[in-house]
Amino acid sequence: MRDNKKARSRGMLLRGLLLMIVGILAVTGCGIVTGQTTVLQKNPPVTAVHSFNSTEKYSSVTVLPNTTLVSQASTLAAEDKETQKTVYLTFDDGPSPVTADVLEILKKEGVKATFFVLGSGAKNHPGLINAIWEQGHAIGNHSYNHNYQELYSGFTAFWKQIKITEEIIRGITGTRPQLIRAPGGTSGHFDDTYFYLLKQAGYLVMDWNVDSGDSKRRGVPSAEIIKESVPNTKASHVVLLMHDGGGHEESAKALPEIIARYKAAGYTFGVLDNSVTPVQFRVSSPRVGSERIKPSAAWVASNITANSALFEPEKPLVVEVGKKEVVLNSGEYRIVKGQYVVPMRSVIERLGGKASWERDIYSGKATLNGRSFLADVKNKELIFSGVNGEVSVRKGNVEMIGGAIWIPLRDLLEIVEHPLIATTVSSAERRVTAE
Repeated sequence: MRDNKKARSRGMLLRGLLLMIVGILAVTGCGIVTGQTTVLQKNPPVTAVHSFNSTEKYSSVTVLPNTTLVSQASTLAAEDKETQKTVYLTFDDGPSPVTADVLEILKKEGVKATFFVLGSGAKNHPGLINAIWEQGHAIGNHSYNHNYQELYSGFTAFWKQIKITEEIIRGITGTRPQLIRAPGGTSGHFDDTYFYLLKQAGYLVMDWNVDSGDSKRRGVPSAEIIKESVPNTKASHVVLLMHDGGGHEESAKALPEIIARYKAAGYTFGVLDNSVTPVQFRVSSPRVGSERIKPSAAWVASNITANSALFEPEKPLVVEVGKKEVVLNSGEYRIVKGQYVVPMRSVIERLGGKASWERDIYSGKATLNGRSFLADVKNKELIFSGVNGEVSVRKGNVEMIGGAIWIPLRDLLEIVEHPLIATTVSSAERRVTAE
């Protein structure tokens, strides 16, 4: 009897151990469920780059489905296994008065975003472009006037607007935007020529994978924008399309709640740049652009081929003043109409001088080598004492860019009595030598 009880106990123990082993296998993804888990890992949300075969003139686009944004919730539903989730807030069609509200909210929330701006808006609101840049947001190119008929009549027309807008932005921030977003998105607008030539020219085309729906009709309410902006919180990378052009006050109103929901879901907020895998829609039909005239080989050679060099790091500029040297790296100086333009305070202080901001007169004050001068940003003037003590004024390129006053290097050196001796350019550096 006692032996039978022992046998039954051993049998129950063995069955219990077997059940535990089966449970462990199921939980760890082994056995039957392994195939399903592998499938999910191989199919993360689509955030692929538009790819080209460099041996072909133009190649097919096989990235995102033609986006009438076919169920963006289902596009994002597949759970990505990456641990870090990032959302990229993007705003199109600004700057406008709405942009100021958006910037205030982003600053309050401690969040960065990417603004795809229109050249016409940038021209009319340079202060807002400067504010975007100063707050550390990214700026992308969204054409000059958003006119579909003109932009998609042919690539050269699109290119012209991109370059005009690029120069306007560069004139305000000192940098060229490498990011481009096509008005209305690339789907139904871009053919292979647009994608290929923009890539060859060094640009990064960026669409989106979540549409806030704030532009599908006039006056979309903030509640609807919030709902569309956060369809789910499982995708690892979200590029959210919103608008900050005129009439999009509801988008600004929805923004705090959108940010709150992504924060609650564990997302970090990023800005787009060339390290982010682009989201691009594929060419919706071979018929798109079939009637457009492709640019000639001569046009491509004169416009596209050398353009990518504009985004390569510039040679350092070495400023040699007596026995001192200051090295300005790429982004720390500009070349405007053949002249070096530099951040006044940075150069003055590195040469051993002092500089300060005089808020009441909206000017910068600098002292070097016993000589002082004012850089009047409002009137674009350099004010200093002449040789005989008289007040002298030089009209010139005095600009506030990214929170710093930029002035011509030649003017700076001459005013502090270190006139130029020579300027040289080698394969390794640019050099300015002064007394």
